[in-house]
Amino acid sequence: MTTNQHFDRVVFQPQTYQGFQAGINQIADAVRPTLGPTPRMVAITKTKPHDQTPEIFDDGGTIARRIIQLPDRDVDTGAMFLRQLLWRQHEQVGDGTATTAVIFQAVYNEAVRFIAAGGNAMMMRRYLEQGLRVVLDQLTAMTIPISGKETIAQVAESVCADPELSQVLGEIFDIVGPYGQIEIRSGRTRGVEREYVSGTFFESGLITQVMVNDHENVRAQVEDTAIFLSDLEIKEGLELVPVVRAAIDAGYKGLVVMARIIPEDAIGVLMKVSQNPERFKAMAVKTPGNKASDQAAFLEDLSILTGGKAYVDAAAASTQNIQPEHFGQARRVWADKTFMSVIGGKGDALEIRKQVAGLKGRYDVVDDPDIRKLTLTRLGKFMGGAASLFVGGLSEVDIEARKELAERAIGAVRATILKGVLPGGGAALLACKPKLDALAAQIENLDERVSYQILSRALEEPTRTILTNAGYDPSVRMARIAVSDTGNGVDARNGEVVDMAAAGVFDSAGVLLEAVRGAVTSAALGITVDTMVHKKRQKIANRP
Repeated sequence: MTTNQHFDRVVFQPQTYQGFQAGINQIADAVRPTLGPTPRMVAITKTKPHDQTPEIFDDGGTIARRIIQLPDRDVDTGAMFLRQLLWRQHEQVGDGTATTAVIFQAVYNEAVRFIAAGGNAMMMRRYLEQGLRVVLDQLTAMTIPISGKETIAQVAESVCADPELSQVLGEIFDIVGPYGQIEIRSGRTRGVEREYVSGTFFESGLITQVMVNDHENVRAQVEDTAIFLSDLEIKEGLELVPVVRAAIDAGYKGLVVMARIIPEDAIGVLMKVSQNPERFKAMAVKTPGNKASDQAAFLEDLSILTGGKAYVDAAAASTQNIQPEHFGQARRVWADKTFMSVIGGKGDALEIRKQVAGLKGRYDVVDDPDIRKLTLTRLGKFMGGAASLFVGGLSEVDIEARKELAERAIGAVRATILKGVLPGGGAALLACKPKLDALAAQIENLDERVSYQILSRALEEPTRTILTNAGYDPSVRMARIAVSDTGNGVDARNGEVVDMAAAGVFDSAGVLLEAVRGAVTSAALGITVDTMVHKKRQKIANRP
């Protein structure tokens, strides 16, 4: 079983299942208390010797990510398998990690128990995935579209349990739409405030504050402006002379120069031509994006929004070749220390529609969290408005915790507006059980029948966990739900069996569908892990 004590260790069954299952259960049990509107808390000690105050969380994704490594290698493998799934769920839709964890745990544990008694892991994987398609189809059919700030606020409150924050988010999303940009900042008071931003804005501040001409708002602003789009590193002021001359000759009243780096003498050129601001004003801003790939994406979007041509360093572009038709155009551009906003960009409407369609298609199919986040940001610049959300609190710690809560709620609300809602509190999952039970009753193949039964039982787990966390006996409440109408569940706030949708208790359809899909497909894959190979551990700073 051991090839070399110092380098590799190969683990076979039954130790594989034993270790893998123990790790899964540790992560799932750590996240389980956070599910529902009355969550219990998880305390995590800090690693810094000078600060031993534990962190208190009720966010499953953050809790899972804080668990970096378990000492037993076999157990750690199972734990990290589930940890990665939960963090991906958190990154993609912002919520649903606890639901994912408890469904995954229920499916995996029951499947392993049956496999140990003679079941076929590969056949079970196939049948679990078949059963999943039945569940997803039923959930999709039950989905209810939403609109209006009050309904959106209800959804937000089901995620964050913060009425003040929820009301503000309801208003923001009602105004900026599902793709709108929402920037979260530390608040200036104890409450929650919002501020709406006109135009399309980018994280691309002024190169220098000496260009500020709107002293009340501490920003620079130009009207009817040409925009020189680039990621170039301007090395000397003479490089900008052709750009300035082309803008003036073409009759523009203003010029925005976008570049990665602009030296002081080049700033001097722009300041000199701005000495008579009634005739001509110029300002310089940084190319948006921290990475080259992000800069390329934002330049592409700005080119389409403003109808300009981007001068890209990778293509050895030079300012000497500038032509008036290469400029982007906008009715107004303003920039402060952190942001730039383009108002009334004069790009071609057909090209904008094509870009939006392409970005929507990418957002719907891509799995990589970083690409999804970038794609959503880009969509927001074309389709939505923009708002700044100022989150206050009693202390810095309180503010940071509330900001994390706001970020999670924003992701869930966005998914909800795009995908709709379902009866909450696990009621939608319970409504899928009769179809699975009927299928199981018709099947003679034991592996298939048991797979459907396992999946049906796992769909109860979110409701059971919510009831347990709220202090109720789940067996008693589940029995009451079983004899009530479809769509009914227990309102954990008062213990009553109610029509969840009528009571305003909703789950985000996008979040729930992704949670169920991720939990079942990953658990089905996990039961087919037969062997583990451990490499010598390297010292790591952090796991992604």
